[in-house]
Amino acid sequence: MWLTPSDGASVAPTPVPQSFPLPRLIQRNKSFEPHVLVVRVGSLVEFPNRDPFFHNVFSLFEGKRFDLGLYEAGTARNVIFDKPGISYIFCNIHPEMSAVVLALNTPYYGISDRQGQVIIPAVAPGRYTLRIWYEATLPERLNAMAREVTVSESTSTLGLFQLPTSTMPEEHKNMYGHDYAPPNPDSPAYGRP
Repeated sequence: MWLTPSDGASVAPTPVPQSFPLPRLIQRNKSFEPHVLVVRVGSLVEFPNRDPFFHNVFSLFEGKRFDLGLYEAGTARNVIFDKPGISYIFCNIHPEMSAVVLALNTPYYGISDRQGQVIIPAVAPGRYTLRIWYEATLPERLNAMAREVTVSESTSTLGLFQLPTSTMPEEHKNMYGHDYAPPNPDSPAYGRP
């Protein structure tokens, strides 16, 4: 969930301390950790490979499009998310791997906890457009849920939201638009858990 100023004004970037760690999507156990990562537009995101075999991280859908190529265990690649949007991230070798990076033009965002509660700290008073993203809800439905809200000094809640869920396709094509080849457990690129 995130808030952007209703008047279209941009929110001034907040300086990131030099010692602040890079946001990361770690590849471990043939998965990305975390599955959902939210960053400010302009953020550099690190993609370290902590598996004992190769990965090929790519995104060709919406958001930031990139292909990090094949890279080995113990190495990392970086991507700058230079425009707002939702990037669906996959590995061209392991079809079970997926993640999402949301690049936002606002510091006012929060990710829900296990109970579905979202906290957005230190929001300046004003009028905002509230938007929600949830992986199991169709984009058209999420767009229809956007609304104007007013945040004041005494605001402590923006209400309850019920998100309709949809059956989302779990399969995706590789970066060439083809089906993934069946896994070859003897291939060093595929690896064994």
